[in-house]
Amino acid sequence: MAKTEKPEYGASNIQVLKGLEAVRKRPGMYIGSTSSRGLHHLVYEVVDNSIDEALAGFADKVDVTIHADDSVTVDDNGRGIPVDVHPTEKIPGVELAMTVLHAGGKFDKDSYKVSGGLHGVGVSVVNALSEKLKVWVKRDGKEHYMDFARGTTTTKLKVLGKAGARESGTKVWFKPDDKIFTELRYDYSTLAARLRELSFLNKGVTITLSDEREGQQKQETFHAKGGLQEMVKFLNTSRKPLHSEVMYYETERDGIGIELALQYNDGYNENVFSFVNNINTHEGGTHLTGFKSALTRTINAYAEKGNFLNKADKKADFKLSGDDVREGLTAVLSIKVREPQFEGQTKTKLGNSEAEGAVKTVVNEWLAAYLDEHPRTANIVVDKAVSAARAREAARKARDLTRKKSALDVGNLPGKLADCSLSDPALCELYLVEGDSAGGSAKQGRDRNYQAILPLRGKIINVEKARIDKVLSNEEIRTIITAIGTGIKEDFAIDNARYHKVILMTDADVDGAHIRTLLLTFFFRQMPELIEAGYIYIAQPPLFRVAKGKEEYYAYDTRERDDIAARLGNGDGRGSVNVQRYKGLGEMNPDQLWKTTMDPETRTILRVNLDDAVIADQVFQTLMGDEVEPRREFIEQNAKFVSNLDI
Repeated sequence: MAKTEKPEYGASNIQVLKGLEAVRKRPGMYIGSTSSRGLHHLVYEVVDNSIDEALAGFADKVDVTIHADDSVTVDDNGRGIPVDVHPTEKIPGVELAMTVLHAGGKFDKDSYKVSGGLHGVGVSVVNALSEKLKVWVKRDGKEHYMDFARGTTTTKLKVLGKAGARESGTKVWFKPDDKIFTELRYDYSTLAARLRELSFLNKGVTITLSDEREGQQKQETFHAKGGLQEMVKFLNTSRKPLHSEVMYYETERDGIGIELALQYNDGYNENVFSFVNNINTHEGGTHLTGFKSALTRTINAYAEKGNFLNKADKKADFKLSGDDVREGLTAVLSIKVREPQFEGQTKTKLGNSEAEGAVKTVVNEWLAAYLDEHPRTANIVVDKAVSAARAREAARKARDLTRKKSALDVGNLPGKLADCSLSDPALCELYLVEGDSAGGSAKQGRDRNYQAILPLRGKIINVEKARIDKVLSNEEIRTIITAIGTGIKEDFAIDNARYHKVILMTDADVDGAHIRTLLLTFFFRQMPELIEAGYIYIAQPPLFRVAKGKEEYYAYDTRERDDIAARLGNGDGRGSVNVQRYKGLGEMNPDQLWKTTMDPETRTILRVNLDDAVIADQVFQTLMGDEVEPRREFIEQNAKFVSNLDI
């Protein structure tokens, strides 16, 4: 058999991407995505440089401005990027920082002891992905200027004039490239949330955010003199603290800067946030492990010394678990490490082993002393933990009903679950469907190979207001946990998930929205790992069916309905346009439900993600918590944005 001719493969076939071409070729590798998330990441990268100047003690002011055309300026009063010529590269330092990947002062330990930007990709990537970028540097009594287009220098470094003797800093203006990004509009609240967080994490730094866009001009200034103490107060705004004073400590141990603030409230959920060099470590890591183990050990030691445990339970081996001592806890741990080692899927898990020992030692020493010096607060904390332990024992029996021996053991699955025939979780989806009638349509319309249906009767319990024993005594919640198969709390194991898509499918009305919110509250508070893994989705059923003769279309809002109706009703003599409003999923025939909401080829489903856990916590607590006043204020502030009011 004759060999087929193959094209020559030589050195000439190897493509070399020079300068910043690689960034423009594969932007997702550097900023995660070219959608809204990546767009906002550009601002964070430039702000990180300014914050690093603040961390090094050279800046205390950062101004961020969103201009009318969605370009952005970041201005700081730091030292200013160096403008002298680099000894080996033979170009000014500012040009090197803007045009060469992995070039910057953060790799020199003498320039920055710690740096948040080390985790990022640098301002050169912002330059590469911007249609235009301009930089002004004030230092050494002069104001310097350069500009760039899509990563290429267009104006060489020049001196614009004199700067005041005490004037220094860097100002960067950039316009994101519309050839790269699918979304070009900045969201003010997203930027405000991150900048507020940075002000808490870097006490004393004043960060200003201004919006110059038409119709939404506004300005906010973020300044936290008390650092993490103010962050904990902010997080507890819509909660009822059990002790007025925020427990706070700041120190340095083994070259690691450690700052910690914590306060207990009367809720049942823990809210512990950890940061390394200003980076939110969503997946935790060694520093968080050290904090949690020290907290459990120290509170247990205090409880034993005060004989709290014998009063709670006569059994000699009665101990408070980690979950017990963290019930109702709001805490923020921020550490500064010279060379952080990140791991985990999203690179937000700290791996430095020395951080665990340092945090553990510091928390053990400080917290033991604090509890001894503040017996009233200590008694409140221990009483809260002991009462949580009692509830945990009551919950254990309820949890046994939801525990499965393995993901393959389907013998005790709930009776109303219509399971799928495939057993590979990566291919399987579970629909949580509101009501039995919609559940019946979904069971008939589904593809039973990979789609499982679990109809839910009524509204589940609001887990924001209930302890774990109450939560697990709710039959619908037990059914959901059993069907998913991961277990809950300390029994949770993501590898046991029976489905990699859990899709919430509720009616497009007020009740449906409420049920969906209750389900999201449950997953966010009790099984957040499912959200972090990207397993939770929201189905998007249509609101209208618009038909004329044999033609039929589905509309997801009134505007789409009107467009379709206008297109069909063009006076061709084929009869009138029929518009049907779906009040609930149960009104759809199985084939309609399949075609519009369940067929992977045609459906739209929204993945639930956890971009900002701090803000998500605030929203859930405000809308679903016990305090009425914050909820009333939220409704008053946001009522004007309502587009579909169902009354």
